[in-house]
Amino acid sequence: MAIFNSASGSMLLCALSCLLPQARAVASSESEQSVGPPVEGAKWPGAVGQQELPLTLPPQGLVFSLGEKQFDAVNAADIEDLVRYSPNLSTFKRFGGDENGVIALRGANGSQSARMLVMVDGFVVSNFLGNSERFSPKTDIIGPSDVGQIDIAYGPYSARYGGNSMGGVVSVNTRVPTEGGAYAKLQSFAMPFTQYGVDETFVGYGVEAGGTWKRPSSPWTVQVSGRHLENTGQPLTYFALTPSFGPAVPVVGAYSDPNVATPVFGAVSPAEIVQDQFRMRTRYDFRNGWNIEGVIFGWFTDQDLTDPRTFLSDLAGQPVYEGRVNPDGNVYLANGLTLGVAERAEFLAGVRTSGKIGDWEARASLSRYWIDTDDIRTSFNYSLGIADQSGTETLQENPGWWTLDAGFSRAYERNHVAVGFNFNQYETRENLYETENWRTASNPFFRSSSFGSTRSAGVYAEDEFTLTPRSSLTVGVRGDWWQAYDGGVAENTGILLSAEYPDREDQSISPKLSYQVRLGDSWAIQLSAGAATRFPTIGELFQGQLNEATGSIDPGTFDPNLEPERSRDANLVIRWENRNVRLTSSAFYQEIDDSIYSYPALNQFGILFTNYKNIDFVRQFGVELIAEAGDVVVEGLDFELSVGWTDAHTLDNSRNTAAEGQEFPGIPEWRANGSVTYRATPQFSTSLGWRFASRPNSDLFGSIGDTYGFQSGYTLLDARFAWTPRDSLEINLGVDNLTNEEAYSVQPLARRTAFAEVRVNF
Repeated sequence: MAIFNSASGSMLLCALSCLLPQARAVASSESEQSVGPPVEGAKWPGAVGQQELPLTLPPQGLVFSLGEKQFDAVNAADIEDLVRYSPNLSTFKRFGGDENGVIALRGANGSQSARMLVMVDGFVVSNFLGNSERFSPKTDIIGPSDVGQIDIAYGPYSARYGGNSMGGVVSVNTRVPTEGGAYAKLQSFAMPFTQYGVDETFVGYGVEAGGTWKRPSSPWTVQVSGRHLENTGQPLTYFALTPSFGPAVPVVGAYSDPNVATPVFGAVSPAEIVQDQFRMRTRYDFRNGWNIEGVIFGWFTDQDLTDPRTFLSDLAGQPVYEGRVNPDGNVYLANGLTLGVAERAEFLAGVRTSGKIGDWEARASLSRYWIDTDDIRTSFNYSLGIADQSGTETLQENPGWWTLDAGFSRAYERNHVAVGFNFNQYETRENLYETENWRTASNPFFRSSSFGSTRSAGVYAEDEFTLTPRSSLTVGVRGDWWQAYDGGVAENTGILLSAEYPDREDQSISPKLSYQVRLGDSWAIQLSAGAATRFPTIGELFQGQLNEATGSIDPGTFDPNLEPERSRDANLVIRWENRNVRLTSSAFYQEIDDSIYSYPALNQFGILFTNYKNIDFVRQFGVELIAEAGDVVVEGLDFELSVGWTDAHTLDNSRNTAAEGQEFPGIPEWRANGSVTYRATPQFSTSLGWRFASRPNSDLFGSIGDTYGFQSGYTLLDARFAWTPRDSLEINLGVDNLTNEEAYSVQPLARRTAFAEVRVNF
């Protein structure tokens, strides 16, 4: 039975009613405030973190909320910087402007991006075309200056969100203007970096400006803003020599690494990045209490990788980039250095509305995210690259997604009922061509392609029932229907071959439950439980390769029976607060059947690749302790700190029993994040932040390391100094990773980075 008929943009546009969170944008600091839409849960005393603004996520399970106070303590070049001190959380960002930064909560690691639902002003920006750091959320469609509030829900305890909330939900909300204004900001950063034969300082800058038109007598609000960013990031991939034989050039400069079998001889080019963003929002407030808002965001990226680094030189001192070499009396082949460029243009268009229908609060949203251009051009090797000769071009054919969301809520005497539905559709096609000139992509010759689509629909109902004046019970249920279709691969080896994947359908029912009670004026307890089902993404299902002998998809390169991940979760939160001190403890438990993870494998030609398989049973549990205080010891001294302990293990893996009993990869046992801020005067403040994570396993089988190629632990200290000589001028200086610690998420993360920032408000 087909779950859906063919869905198209025209069908979805029929549902033109749009969403919950109210519009936000940037104006001057004196004329704006960040206010999220209120949510149910009055019996529960809010979230951890900021308390000035209402939550934009239901307070079921642990919820951490960040506002201006938290943001003022951060050197922020990207959105993921703003959440870096949150409890039991890791951010994997390699340099300013890194478009593959991933946020990982609790027992989800940095390569499990599909376990996190991320929204900007209620519009979905999660890239569920795949599940890895390559498919990180598209939060870079806005800049840090746009953000007024971020709420993070740990775990899938609300029926309003689908199975991708298995790891959590991140709600990013931009600022709401109360009157007109404008701003301009200049930001610069510099990062000295040393690794093997690389010893350089990489620098960048960003220019941002925005303005709001709003008059008290007008129902219209118009906001525009934009950002230009240029930065150079450190090399992310290094190359080792391959054993060979025959005549060889004597060379010097190779680096021996005990974790690498052969000497390291070179690195991929530093990434020279140019990004441009623009944002426009238009809102109209009707006299009857309804409002409607339209947004259009654009994000343009150019990346230049045309300066690969070799550490080798011959006896005359000339650099050697490739060929047979002899660095130590043995013959090796230097190979792998290439040149490349990439260009991408992405857009988000959305509309939303909210208001009252009788006694019901109604809200709805419709959005489309699409990648209009995604063009990657790469040479076959170094010599062909510098000669502008043959290479490859990879083109994406308008990948993207549609999202529709609508909900209705109503308060009765003892009940607060919420019902609604969600719909999304993801689609992509990737084509690979060989070209005579890699830079101009001349005379392209089709080599291969892969493609596919998924769609899902969900309905939910929740009821918060008041038991006593100090307690309530929230009961919810969610049903989801999912389909994967039109998946296939094609290849041209002189004969054009193609094959299609079988269509897939599935469904799930996910119950939710949350009980909360206040005990006196200081204590509060909440116990939440829920189930979630995360269906596979296009990348997990449709990533196989053709067997050229049979013309069919090689069964060793994909799993036609890949099951969805199904979790069962529980969270106990206990809170104590007294005046300006608040202590929160959280204990959580999650067990997952058929966890999806990538395995290394060989295809029929002996080429190593990865494909996705199910792990029968993974379990995690742990605790978080969070302390918050204001005006500690002296007036103006505030701190937020947290310690998280997580035990995540693979308990059953019939596909490879060597993984059983091992800690699940990429999940630190211990994390400790926090910041302390001292506001010496209303004009001057200084902050110190810290991020700690113990060393996790680097793969399913227990490999560990603190160097390139592994998942390392880290202890990072950040400092920030903020000076506001007058209301219209802000000057900020800072340093991230003060001790210049070397940390890795396989690739090297950012080293010591200096920031300088000036903002003028009009």
